Amino acid sequence: MEVKQLEFRGIKREHLGVYFEELGAKRVTDRFPFVYAANDWTGEIVSEQEITFTSSFKVNAVTVRFHAKDQIELAELIKNYRYKTTRIGG
Repeated sequence: MEVKQLEFRGIKREHLGVYFEELGAKRVTDRFPFVYAANDWTGEIVSEQEITFTSSFKVNAVTVRFHAKDQIELAELIKNYRYKTTRIGG
C-alpha cells in the first residue's frame, strides 16, 4: 500500500471531502480523521488548523492523506484530486 500526505490551504474542509466523493468515494466516518473509501483507494482528511500570517490574514490548512495499492494509482489519484483543488486567481 502506497501512502502520501499533503496539505491544502484556503480550501474548506467540507469541499475537500466533496472532491473525494466526486472521484467515486463514500464517506465512512463523521469525525477526524474523515475517511473516504473507494474500490481501489482511500482518502483521509486528517486535521484542520488555522494559520495566522498577520493579525488580519488567517487561512485554514487541511492535512489530507491518500492511500492506493501502488505508486501508479496513487499518482493518478493525487493528480485528479489536485485538479479539483486548482484555483485560478485574477
